[in-house]
Amino acid sequence: MQSTSKQAFVIAGTGSGCGKTTLTLGLLLALKRRGLRVQPFKVGPDYLDTRWHSAVSGVASRNLDAFMLPTATLNGLYNQHMRHADVAVIEGVMGLYDGYGIDPDYCSSAAMAKQLDCPVILLVDGKAVSTSVAATILGFLHFDPALKLAGVIVNRVNSQAHYQLIRQAIERYCAVPVLGRLPMLEDVALPSRHLGLIPPKGAQGNDPRWLRLAQQVEEFIDLDRLLALSPLTSQPVGQPPVLAAPALAEGLTLALAEDEAFNFYYPDNLELLEQAGVRIQRFSPLHDSRLPDCQMIYLGGGYPEVHAAKLAVNLPMHTALHAAHRQQIPIYAECGGLMYLGSGLTDSAGERHPMSGILPGESRMGERLTRFGYCQWQASTDTLLAARGETLLGHEFHYSDFTTPLPPVFDCAKWRDGVAVQRWSGGYQLGRTQAGYLHVHFAQRPGMLERWLMAARSVL
Repeated sequence: MQSTSKQAFVIAGTGSGCGKTTLTLGLLLALKRRGLRVQPFKVGPDYLDTRWHSAVSGVASRNLDAFMLPTATLNGLYNQHMRHADVAVIEGVMGLYDGYGIDPDYCSSAAMAKQLDCPVILLVDGKAVSTSVAATILGFLHFDPALKLAGVIVNRVNSQAHYQLIRQAIERYCAVPVLGRLPMLEDVALPSRHLGLIPPKGAQGNDPRWLRLAQQVEEFIDLDRLLALSPLTSQPVGQPPVLAAPALAEGLTLALAEDEAFNFYYPDNLELLEQAGVRIQRFSPLHDSRLPDCQMIYLGGGYPEVHAAKLAVNLPMHTALHAAHRQQIPIYAECGGLMYLGSGLTDSAGERHPMSGILPGESRMGERLTRFGYCQWQASTDTLLAARGETLLGHEFHYSDFTTPLPPVFDCAKWRDGVAVQRWSGGYQLGRTQAGYLHVHFAQRPGMLERWLMAARSVL
């Protein structure tokens, strides 16, 4: 490991819903207002928290996903993004030791903190409790003594007297410094949608709500002590992702669907394409009548069901996509993109909306999650991103279901603690169009982009 003067810490919680995202946003803005160059990160595959990070801080937030990415690649990307930053603010996932299965060292916030050699700041809920918080923290301390649990922040405590009671109990029984509290702030509560947080629109760093949150963080949390407890004394050993050969990408343009309906993309994915030499041109399936001149098309996830009526009436875009499909321009679609490529989408009110019709099939919104979590897809035939027998690692999170006469081209499985707990078939390939519910990170294997680029070269 190499020496560094930077700082980094993981904001972890006792569980989901304890306020990690709100605290992270407040810290990002408060530290930025101090003149520090912040770099936000999110443990795991979540798109929505990272978009809030980016909107509030003005810096693209990055996912640290130990399931999809090899350790060396993840570390290499982390080091790249820290090159021009002063401090990394890393929001954890679920509870501190919650990962994939019951192994606390696999895909958890704790595992990521140890992989990156970062201290953990534990956020605890102080509402309607006092000394019992110390018992909770003792459990987290003793569960993994190798973990650097550097400090505690208490959430949802408005009274100074209540906070002092909790602080004294923690410091007496746990010998862990308490760095402050965050009062309940109803006006900065994050709005929600069925998939989680509503994605923000544009930069929000000057929004009065977030400025007030940053002011509360500065007033009630000891930022100087937090930074003093979080020196990044070393950087993890890693290597940047292997890029596709420049000759493959030369002269290629990717049309990227990006608007209110389609906006779930990992910044790393887009940068890998650009670093390889691909030119990215954005277009809107909602508002545009034609595609950019391109040799590749990427339709990401998002909320097509919310905008289904408007997507349905933009017939010129349907026509443009059909023309691209007939010309064998390779199209890759994830989740919401799959829904848009189908013949129709039935929303939660039961109303059907015609979609582009590239793929014969219907998507229908349900009231519950159809599938959620990490999974692996093994190609049963050659596809756009994977040759037969190759595996894509990714995650699914969707309330819709897609029915089609097309045969699935992936054997899918969810493994937990070495046991396959679920198996199914999914993903579709029609011509040079691949679509499915799986979200993937391209850095997991160089061959994924190489296959796509080679298909795109044939239409130059």
